[in-house]
Amino acid sequence: MLNLSLQRAARRRAAPTFASTIRHLGALGLFFVAILDSSPLPTFGGADILTAVLSATHRNPWYEYAAVATTGSVIGAYLTFRLARKAGSAYLDSKFKKGKLSKFLKLFKKHGTGTLFASTAIPFPTPTSMFFAAAGASDFRADKFLTVVTVGRALRYSLIAVIADHYSRHLLRVLRHPTQYWGWLIFFLLLIIAIVVGGILISRRLETASA
Repeated sequence: MLNLSLQRAARRRAAPTFASTIRHLGALGLFFVAILDSSPLPTFGGADILTAVLSATHRNPWYEYAAVATTGSVIGAYLTFRLARKAGSAYLDSKFKKGKLSKFLKLFKKHGTGTLFASTAIPFPTPTSMFFAAAGASDFRADKFLTVVTVGRALRYSLIAVIADHYSRHLLRVLRHPTQYWGWLIFFLLLIIAIVVGGILISRRLETASA
């Protein structure tokens, strides 16, 4: 019986999950996740979550993870930007939802810089790669694109990393004893809902402005 238990434990250790592998890779895993998150194959908040998890472990200073996430995201964003610039809107229409790219292109002609900055700094429900592709398919300058994306992503990931680093012990206590902190749980749940709803409203307003 003991040998059987040891064999099962060894098998479990020998077959790590994808999430645990990325987490153990640390900053390197975060770098590649951030690149992927800014590509046409987004991770739906994977870079944000991994930045928070790694910053909370205190293995390295929070600003290192913020810098790595920002660098990876900018690289992925620029690759998407260049792909869109070379391929053109016809190709992008076949990759993204029909008719949606044209709305973003109109939007960038009117509010290019503000739209791009908001999409990189605020967690929109729409994949950010759509905004990067729209910038590439339009006449948005490459140097201006890199500047806006870098500043927006740096602010976003720095804020996430600082909060995770500062409140890591409190978050751990909440996870261990959730019933003792139900008030804070409700508060953060409402905050998350407010951020998501705000992102949806801003997205709809931007689409209306581009119509």
